[in-house]
Amino acid sequence: MPRLIINGTVHDLVEDLVTIGRGPDNTIVIGDSSVSSHHAQLQRVGKNYQLKDLGSTNGTLVNGTPVTETTLRFDDQIRFGAIDARYERDAIGSQPLSQIQKVEARPTELSAVPAGFTNASPFQSQRDKEDMVRTAILVGSAVTLLIFLGSMIAVLLMHAPPL
Repeated sequence: MPRLIINGTVHDLVEDLVTIGRGPDNTIVIGDSSVSSHHAQLQRVGKNYQLKDLGSTNGTLVNGTPVTETTLRFDDQIRFGAIDARYERDAIGSQPLSQIQKVEARPTELSAVPAGFTNASPFQSQRDKEDMVRTAILVGSAVTLLIFLGSMIAVLLMHAPPL
């Protein structure tokens, strides 16, 4: 499907008659004072569009040439008053949409991990890393506690009265 790009805005040309101008009743409204209220129209003729200037004040140019009526070709540069536009074919082409495929949803019980499944990743899981950190903290705390208790017993034995 052809399209008209005006100031970065893409207008897909899907109707047989497209009016262009500043007035709100146009198919494509251009809010610029250099554009007449009913500036131009595009009429589909076969697979192409015929551009017709509707007696605009500032005129219509196609590829730099003033026109009153012409058949547009893809990549034509159009100027409505002081506004530039480009007529081009749709980037993805005019192909029909593919058929929608039905997707069947399954309950979570059917998508559980199969028996005997093992993780093939060479990296440890996050849970394994957390267990290693917890174990290291626990071992470090136990060693610190044993050293503290040993030093307390040593201090008590040094100050204990002889038997």
